[in-house]
Amino acid sequence: MAENRGGRRLRLVSYGACLALFGLLGLGAATVNPAHAGGTLVHFEDPRFAPGTIVVRNGERRLYLVVGQGRALAYPVAVGKRGKSWTGQTYVDGKYVKPAWIPPAEVKRDIPSLPDRIPGGAPNNPMGIAALTLSGGEFAIHGTNRPDSIGRPVSYGCIRMLNDDIADLFHRVAVNTPVVALP
Repeated sequence: MAENRGGRRLRLVSYGACLALFGLLGLGAATVNPAHAGGTLVHFEDPRFAPGTIVVRNGERRLYLVVGQGRALAYPVAVGKRGKSWTGQTYVDGKYVKPAWIPPAEVKRDIPSLPDRIPGGAPNNPMGIAALTLSGGEFAIHGTNRPDSIGRPVSYGCIRMLNDDIADLFHRVAVNTPVVALP
């Protein structure tokens, strides 16, 4: 079960609702070509996390893919803004290339001028080139059309990555990969 920084439990939605949220129904898990090797190999010793686990450290604004033997690949990320970041455990429940985006109700309420759906691959699509949807909620780890947002707390809870980095991570993980978000 995930909760936000304020200790409130996050609203959980079904798998189907999560896919509908991102406008992903009907899209297959096509391929993404990473532009570079991605991630920086760093020292990472935490016996709580097995190799293959994605660990997001909100305070560091870093995502780690644990590779084992005291190492992980580290990527800079954008995280949830105040009151929107979350902590807890979940897993990757879908992998999508150039996903369409349907703004969640909260985002539409805050930015009513947004269209109801932004097609995948459109320059104004905030999902970037790929998305890893997370089980149990409305969140994903995805690319971005705003690379200047990386390293900052700016999202409504999703984890944003540079497009080159999500392309790299996309190839390294599978559906059911565990994801842990820490403060």
